[in-house]
Amino acid sequence: MVTGKDFRCSKAGDYGYTSLLKGKRVPKYDERIETYGTIDEAVSVLGLARVLSKSREVAEAIFKIQKTLYSICSELATPPEVYNEAPFKLTRKHVEEVEEILEKFLEKVDIQKHFIIPGKNLASATLDFARTIIRRAERRVHKLIHDGKVKNLELGCYLNRVADLLFTLARFEEKEE
Repeated sequence: MVTGKDFRCSKAGDYGYTSLLKGKRVPKYDERIETYGTIDEAVSVLGLARVLSKSREVAEAIFKIQKTLYSICSELATPPEVYNEAPFKLTRKHVEEVEEILEKFLEKVDIQKHFIIPGKNLASATLDFARTIIRRAERRVHKLIHDGKVKNLELGCYLNRVADLLFTLARFEEKEE
């Protein structure tokens, strides 16, 4: 574990480059960096949603999603030439796990057939905010897939299901008010 005493500023990114896993250097604006940076942003907003939730069930679902999203970042940070060495690869099983959680919450909420304006309470608004960040990440993942830079189609499926789940969790939080 790195402590404050052990942490050192590397300065390796001072001039606009960063490293993918296995050391490949790329510009900080590289599509992969933008994509997993967007996912990292969503993970942070989900942390806020988790502490704001009044439901232990919602908080547990969010935490599970956060952990998988962080793992997805490592998959996206693995260059194609060493993808077989990726520390994590998202599978259909991960998508199905989100679908199971989604189904459980859909049984508990009535989703209206009209547009919903976020903001009924802080927890639901934060979940809706996280959902929009996940949708942005989903678009970026699909661009990487369409450009042939990422091969794992399950990444797009997973992010799509997570966005649906976050929408549902936001409605659940509104109901719990």
